[in-house]
Amino acid sequence: MALPRISKIYGAVNVGSFRISAMIMGVSETGEMVVLGSGHRASQGIKRGYITDMAAATYAIRDAVERAEKNAGTRVSSVWIGCAGAGLASQIAKVEIDIGGRRIEEEDIEQLLVTARDSVEPDGRMVLHAQPAHYTLDGAHGVANPKGLHAERLGVDIHVMLADGAPVRNLIEAVQNAHLEVESVVAAPIAAGHACLNPEERELGTALIEIGGEVTNVSVYAAGMLLGLKAIPLGSADITDAIASAFGIRRFQAERLKCVAGSAIASPTDHREMIPLGGPNDEPTEHTARGADDKNRIPRAELVSVVTEQLSRMTDEIGKALKEMGFAGARGNQVVLTGGGAELAGIAEFTQSALGRPVRIGKAPSLRGLPEAHATPGFATLSGLCLYAADDPVDIRSIDPAYQETIKPGGSAMVNRIFRALKEYF
Repeated sequence: MALPRISKIYGAVNVGSFRISAMIMGVSETGEMVVLGSGHRASQGIKRGYITDMAAATYAIRDAVERAEKNAGTRVSSVWIGCAGAGLASQIAKVEIDIGGRRIEEEDIEQLLVTARDSVEPDGRMVLHAQPAHYTLDGAHGVANPKGLHAERLGVDIHVMLADGAPVRNLIEAVQNAHLEVESVVAAPIAAGHACLNPEERELGTALIEIGGEVTNVSVYAAGMLLGLKAIPLGSADITDAIASAFGIRRFQAERLKCVAGSAIASPTDHREMIPLGGPNDEPTEHTARGADDKNRIPRAELVSVVTEQLSRMTDEIGKALKEMGFAGARGNQVVLTGGGAELAGIAEFTQSALGRPVRIGKAPSLRGLPEAHATPGFATLSGLCLYAADDPVDIRSIDPAYQETIKPGGSAMVNRIFRALKEYF
């Protein structure tokens, strides 16, 4: 089936500690989202979400984008970047202005947003996002669009995402050195939330846990917005390292064991099942794993024990983070796991038991053209970047204060208001 005519193209790059992935997505004339091409490669020059080697990171970013461009059959000159490190922090700014009981006009909303913009206090940090989540009328929440309604006071809750400036600038420079313009830097939990959570989950209260290679971002959504965020310096790579250390093997061997035979759930037959150290096509090696038999095999029970020990450490930290952010009681209902670490067998059941809450695995929605290999939790944030770019949410930092400071407009302002009313109602 032929692809629809594409009216706009978005490029996205998710810079992780384990892999760097890129996606090119198009929006058709009918509004359908179509994945034109995607690609990924092993990460280089990045440690726990921070750029540690500019040249290596630049090369890896350029390579991932070129793979996506080759699959898409088109090139991109600018991209949206996902950022998982840089000391991300989330806060809510609440602002109100007097309306006096009259009908709310577009100028009132603009004045409110400009007032909110001036009230944001980053405390020396970089503001990645400053977006209106929802409006309030006389203290009543849940108003999506207050225009045309009457109120004594109009308010807005602004979601502000902060980050350390230097790491973000390093990330931007690495992308620019790869001959790409940066459209925006998007916090990974925001992108993952766009991909994995539906509006109802964001409204009722959901914890989104993105398990990356070296960083796990724990974020709490409620009332339609991200209310809290905490980064934990643990990830799936720490499980790999623990396996390598426990059995005295190389990291690539430990990664294979984790992916092929690792599990978060033990079974009664694990002690009888022996796992070969190498793959079926690997050359024989003289190096024997610690505790292996004469065929260089290890008991699956020991592998599962190492995995679950590391997961226990991780879920303990996740539980503490959720408690600090107030994710408890009736509002703390569901947990969604995503990221590459969420692909480990049995991790949803393990986390559900550890946290005492329903847990599901989150991945990107079905998108036309999305390869099966990329329709997994490990690539959810990448898809979310493109979805976020296409959604293009309002950022109060770009609001132009073009409102009138008067209650009763006159002259050209009155003519403009009448003209808008005629367009809106006739």
